[in-house]
This record gives sequence, structure tokens and C-alpha cells, in this order.
Amino acid sequence: MQLQRPYLLFLGDVPDALAAKTAYGIVDWRRDWCVGQWRLPGCGADTGLPDVSVAEAIEAGAKTLVIGVVNAGGVLPAHWVSSIVEAMEAGMDVAAGLHSRLDSVPEIAAAAKAHGRALHDVRMSTQTFATGKGVKRTGKRLLTIGTDCSVGKKYTALALEAGMREAGMDAEFCATGQTGVFISGRGVAIDAVVADFIAGAAEWLTPETDENTWQVVEGQGSLFHPSFAGVTLGLLHGSQPDAFVVCHEPTRTNMRGVKTPLPTIQDVIDMTIALGKLNNPAIKPVGIAINTQALSEADAKAVIEDTGKAHGLPATDPVRFGVDPIVQRIKADFS
Repeated sequence: MQLQRPYLLFLGDVPDALAAKTAYGIVDWRRDWCVGQWRLPGCGADTGLPDVSVAEAIEAGAKTLVIGVVNAGGVLPAHWVSSIVEAMEAGMDVAAGLHSRLDSVPEIAAAAKAHGRALHDVRMSTQTFATGKGVKRTGKRLLTIGTDCSVGKKYTALALEAGMREAGMDAEFCATGQTGVFISGRGVAIDAVVADFIAGAAEWLTPETDENTWQVVEGQGSLFHPSFAGVTLGLLHGSQPDAFVVCHEPTRTNMRGVKTPLPTIQDVIDMTIALGKLNNPAIKPVGIAINTQALSEADAKAVIEDTGKAHGLPATDPVRFGVDPIVQRIKADFS
């Protein structure tokens, strides 16, 4: 799947930043690929890109309208269809990471055919996967594991890839969600894979490699989330991580979207080791990534220090303070 660049990011009328996390992720890691954002009235998200019309985006060179949002069930709202058709009529392809296919909407399919535009469904992989085999592969792998959904697993993995490379290590980000695929250009939206093949898809994503190469795998969901634990477990078994980093948002009490209480960091460490040992008995934690966006800098530093001491692991906010403590721990433990 090759997406034409640059992008125009479509935010629709989503209520908040979390609902537009795909767009935010692209801006944070590939801002130079974007000409602007297109928001409908009532949109509560703002990536900081210039607000542009379709005509202005075309004039700036936009080639692909990227639907930069996520929503419950991954369904395309009907009132967005006319905007998507407008973008195709103006000359743009369309890319989305929703669960519903773009060409399943008759108006979109007809416009794509009439104007010769490409429709890219990032979640709909054309790759076929075998079931997981659990066979040990050469190379090293790190998986980001969450206490909940939307706590920073993707950002942590991307920051670790960059930090490990800066430290002279051979590291590669492995995307498992639609935003990661937009950012990296390769990957598989693991939550769209049929359940029996999730572990196999993770094995395909992290093939045998040089023994000193690190495949840094973007985590999904949480082992404790009643909606998404199955995806997390399949990814854990298939990626066979040697190391994992726990990602946590300290202000939450319940898991996102449900009433289930948030697990503790130690709960997540213990469960990850217990389940991960099935395919890699040597699995171990190497750090804690804490999303401190909702905290003042002083409070953030205090939470990070206390959490690191409590668990005997390097802790940091990868976005706010960088990942060097975790990278140094990885080098020390696996040199």
C-alpha cells in the first residue's frame, strides 16, 4: 500500500483529541507530510495544522485525504460522505483506518470510479496470515504493553525506536495500528485480523532478523481490558518479546470506555510475564512509560520518580522527558 503524499487530514466533527488520535499521531511524527487539517463545524479537536479548504489543500499539493479519526466500531458517519466525495472530485485519493471499507459506501465507490481515485483502507490488509507457530526466531523484540487503551503505546514505541537508534542500536518500529501504518509505511492493523490469525500476523510482522536488531512493536489494547484483551494477548504471543515497557496514564481510575477498574502497573507486569513465558521464557520488563500530559511538570516528575522506585525500573514520560533511561536499561540488560 503506497499512499500519495502530502496529506490533508480530515477531522470531521469529532468531540475531542482522543477521537482524532490518528491525525495527531501523523502530525507528531510526520508533520512535513501534511498540508493542513479539514474540520467540520463542531469539531473539538485541533492538531495545530492550518485549517484549509479542499481547494486550498489542492493548491498546496495535497494528494491524499487521510481520515484521521477513530470512533466506536470504526464506522464512517453518513454526514461525512459528501466531504469525502468533494475531496475526490477535487483530485485527491482517500485513505482511512476504519473498520468499514470506503468502497462499501455507494457514493464513495461511485466517485472513486468516476474520477479515477484510489481508496486505501489501511485496516484491510491484502496479506494473508498463517496461525501462530510459537517457534523462537532470531533477533530481539520489544513490545509496549498498556495498563489501558490510549495511554501512549505507539508514541512510546516510536520514541524508543528513535532513542535506540541515537544510542547506536539497530532498531525498527513495527506498526500494529492504522496510525502506525500511516507513519511507517508498513505494518498490519492487528485489531482487524481474524482472531485465529492474530499471533500469526504478529509473527509475520516480526520475522527472523540479525541477532542484534531490535524490532520495537507497537502495543494494542490491554490484557485487562474486557473489550480488547484478546488482541493484546495474540500480539504478545506472536511477537515473542524479549523485553516490554509498561505504558500508563496515572490519572485514570477506570479503563477507557468501560467501568472496569484500572489494573496496577504491577498487575500488568506480572500478567505479561506469566502469559509471555509461553513463547519466550526470558521475557522481562525494562521500563515504565508514564503519560503525564494531565499533570504539572513538578507532579509529573514526582510520579515518575515514585513509580520507578516502587518497581525497580527506569520510568519516564517519553514525550516530555525522553526515553534515555529505558534505552540505557535495555543496553545494560541485553549487551
